[in-house]
Amino acid sequence: MRTMIPNTLTIAGVDPSGGAGILADIKTMSALGAYGMAIIAALTAQNTQAVTRICPVPPDFIAAQIDTLFADVRVDAVKIGMLGQAGVIRTVTDRLMHWKPAHLVLDPVMVAKSGDHLLERQAVDALRSGLVPLASIITPNLPEAGVLLNQTPVDNPKDMRRAAERLRRLMNDNGERWVFLKGGHLPGNDTVDVLHDGDRMIELPGRRIETRNTHGTGCTLSAALAALLPRTGDVPEAARQAKAYLERAIAASGQLQVGSGHGPVQHFHAWWPSA
Repeated sequence: MRTMIPNTLTIAGVDPSGGAGILADIKTMSALGAYGMAIIAALTAQNTQAVTRICPVPPDFIAAQIDTLFADVRVDAVKIGMLGQAGVIRTVTDRLMHWKPAHLVLDPVMVAKSGDHLLERQAVDALRSGLVPLASIITPNLPEAGVLLNQTPVDNPKDMRRAAERLRRLMNDNGERWVFLKGGHLPGNDTVDVLHDGDRMIELPGRRIETRNTHGTGCTLSAALAALLPRTGDVPEAARQAKAYLERAIAASGQLQVGSGHGPVQHFHAWWPSA
């Protein structure tokens, strides 16, 4: 029996350096055996050190991209990354409510690795009330979780579990809904991610890898989830595989020489010959 290749869509911004955003998403989806598609939601002037300018895409054109694609192509999973503005968030929410993709992975991108803000402050409410309830799984890091919950970011695993419970209550109760709370900002060398569906609380332990090449790690993880969910049909299994893929991509990042700031991970570590 022939295995179906999933069609996976990213709706996000463009990072010209290729480390984050849509280019990182497409690399990830391709590396994990999915057919990647993209809808451009924002343009950035960006490298490994800074974001110097952001150019939004008109919401009506984003709606046209979504409607035109869904009218023709079977979309098995959608990953949402940088949207930037409240009007864009409302438009994406409206069109995805119409098309109802089976899997919707939301990475609530707010701040770049360089520290530059990628989401307008007034857009947080639109994200919290529109896309978060619609998502199948959300993947905030600890600072993003603090913004969504309007509280100081937590800094220990015990409080992470409480934050995951609060985040889950922001989501719709119709169907399976998950929070993947990332613990990369925890102090120390041992890190843990928390996966919670309102009932199960699953810890995914990890070990910090000493490297500056962490640009686009959030984009890569959420894109990996979008690529893996249609194949596995199981969120905890897809989460474990996505985390393992990202860890290997970070560990192999030294093969690349891209920029002098926070470099990208090696998305094709399993395919390219080692330098």
